[in-house]
Amino acid sequence: MFAQPAAAPPNILFIMPDQWRGMDLGFLGGSPVRTPNLDRLAAQGVVFTSAVANTPVCCAARASLLTGQYAHSVGVAVNDLPLPSDVGTIAKILGSAGYYTGFVGKWHLEGGPRMPGYVAPGPRRQGFEFWASSICNHDYFRQVYFRDDPAPIRMPDYETYGWTREALDFLERAKQRKQPWLLYLQQGPPHDPYLRPPGFEKSYDPAAIPLRPNWSEGATGGNGRPTGTRQQIAAYYAAIECLDQEIGKVLAQVDMSNTVVLFLSDHGDMLGSHQMALKRKPWEESCLVPMIFAGAGVPGGRRTSTPISHIDIVPTLLAMAGQRRTAEMPGFDFTGYLRSRASDAPQDAPKFSMLMSQGRTEGGQFAPWRGLRTPKWKYARFEDKPWVLYDMEKDPFEQKNLAATKDFEKLTGGFDTEIQNWQARFDDSWEEQVDWMLRKLPG
Repeated sequence: MFAQPAAAPPNILFIMPDQWRGMDLGFLGGSPVRTPNLDRLAAQGVVFTSAVANTPVCCAARASLLTGQYAHSVGVAVNDLPLPSDVGTIAKILGSAGYYTGFVGKWHLEGGPRMPGYVAPGPRRQGFEFWASSICNHDYFRQVYFRDDPAPIRMPDYETYGWTREALDFLERAKQRKQPWLLYLQQGPPHDPYLRPPGFEKSYDPAAIPLRPNWSEGATGGNGRPTGTRQQIAAYYAAIECLDQEIGKVLAQVDMSNTVVLFLSDHGDMLGSHQMALKRKPWEESCLVPMIFAGAGVPGGRRTSTPISHIDIVPTLLAMAGQRRTAEMPGFDFTGYLRSRASDAPQDAPKFSMLMSQGRTEGGQFAPWRGLRTPKWKYARFEDKPWVLYDMEKDPFEQKNLAATKDFEKLTGGFDTEIQNWQARFDDSWEEQVDWMLRKLPG
């Protein structure tokens, strides 16, 4: 008998818009948003309905999704801190294994300041060869970005359209190479400032959109401005529908038989739920992210509520590419489940996902916190006391806080032990971290 040749390593397409809530996908039915292309992708793949951002803020999430480590472990626990050049990343590992690597979109791992946004070729690009990016600029109609020299390139239209063109350019170049490829495509929308894309100006009537049961008027962001208004939510949905359209254009140029596609986001957006704004909070609107795996070797049509979080992504993608993780990556490898036809996740899969904010929330509203999420429970605490406990099965909109209820003291005590053990294992202290941009403000 002759040995079968090893299967060619798959291409990997990683799609990550910014600040897209986990419940806002058309096929889930929880909001009025229309996402036909992602609905089709979900039907072809595996949907994780309980996926969370371990640290629901931009830079920290991006650091975990590139390194496979908790954000504080690589020194990016809050915003605008630079990811060290000597840390291991998926792009470095796959590039060394013969992959053509590309990055398109919002980078946000260079530290402050954010503008003008140029990252020179070399170690600061963390293993990516093709480059079309800006560090962080949410000026969606006047976006500039960079390739391999410091001369800015101005986009002639709405940002999402520009990143689609750059992604398609990468894919065209990849076709000319006899090697597998990795593309990280990270669009800026639907992150605030909630602006409607061209062609979507009349989508979603603010007066008619249904609102979440835990929504109320009066939320303000860190700048004190109203947020989570009906007009902003409608514009947010319009930006999502535009993104879905553009994602469809990218997917149309991809051979799904030899490409693993992952769609997810870095974190969500409170948008007025619990009268709150933005992210860095333990509620679902902030920490729950959409997550769809599809493509090469992934039998579709499945949904699972098993815990999965950002730190599980890099180990899983590396394994799907036939590469080993480094010893510093603690996440779970879901490859066996993804490639099986099982409806339930393996018994050794995580029983909970860790949640945390090492810095204060926007505007200093809440102190640093730690927590965890199981399929049934959500728990978070401050250093000196429990904060929130929700029964996610009975109370999916998190409207009844059980943290102060004596009947649940044993449960919260057990969760406290899990958090303490995790902090000891990963050298996490309660010392407050501060965004680089806030450090530079007068006073």
